[in-house]
Amino acid sequence: MQRNKAGRTPSGHQFSRLKPAEIDPLAEYGLPSKGEKRLLNHKTQEAYYSKIAERYLAFCTDAGDRDSLQKHFSRLALGETTNPNTSTPLLPPGSTSTPPSSSHSHEPPTTPQLPSLSDVSQILSALRKLREALVASARLDDFTTQVYLFAVRLGILSSSFETYLPSLLYLLRVIHRSPTHPLTSVEYHEVVSYLVLDTACRRGDLAEAYTLRNQYKLKDAKVDATLKALVMDDWVAWRRTKRAVDGYRVRLMEFAEPGIRGHILKAFGRAYLSVGVEYLEETMGMKWEDMVERFGVGWELNNGRVVIRKIGGRTQ
Repeated sequence: MQRNKAGRTPSGHQFSRLKPAEIDPLAEYGLPSKGEKRLLNHKTQEAYYSKIAERYLAFCTDAGDRDSLQKHFSRLALGETTNPNTSTPLLPPGSTSTPPSSSHSHEPPTTPQLPSLSDVSQILSALRKLREALVASARLDDFTTQVYLFAVRLGILSSSFETYLPSLLYLLRVIHRSPTHPLTSVEYHEVVSYLVLDTACRRGDLAEAYTLRNQYKLKDAKVDATLKALVMDDWVAWRRTKRAVDGYRVRLMEFAEPGIRGHILKAFGRAYLSVGVEYLEETMGMKWEDMVERFGVGWELNNGRVVIRKIGGRTQ
């Protein structure tokens, strides 16, 4: 093919040495609410969800073992950090892969570089696009349920109520009322328990939490124990319950933890003149330095004891 002096082919196209920009597969589509139409196709939706699942599995692999993955999600949380007894974070439904665990290796444990926080943000953004597409296409089937449950679980782990709360409500108000594809009893129980805990722990509305519990006829001893501990400001029962639940419920309970911990600190301030720092740390479940930083504790630490109040000397 001949070129003229201007470097153009007879068809008029100019050669370019610039490589085409690489587009993130999750950013390929826009929001259906903003006019995106391509995601309304069912096969396109399923292919896009596969890309989301692949990105999440890559995220889990990059994080390393389970503990590192939990630490990363804790960086996204609004409250306190991880509980050592939380369950392994979820994989997309239907996946047979699992995040690597250090327990399967004989090498000494290492601290891998945690993946970027933007990875989770991209996944959550992609899930929003997919959820909008499912609503716009009026799709109600097992695939829709799978996508919304995944959005709920990932949103809870990343403390993104903007993701999990709308998904919870859609599961209960739309999908479960579908005559052809309602939630199973296990899925229904899981979703309702998350909604009740979110109402009590994040929103702090205990009256509404009990109303929802009765409305949806939830029977769950651990949820009841959590609500009772909040009503009674019972820190001992709260910690006992928190150790007994899975990672998703732990993450929801962490929204209420600053409030109940603050109540315990006030109780120490009214009841003690001084207390051993080890006992205080064990009771509070956090280090002394964290209490000073997060709660603005003005007590003095002197030779392993925390001086809460000083009694003035008697005047003659």
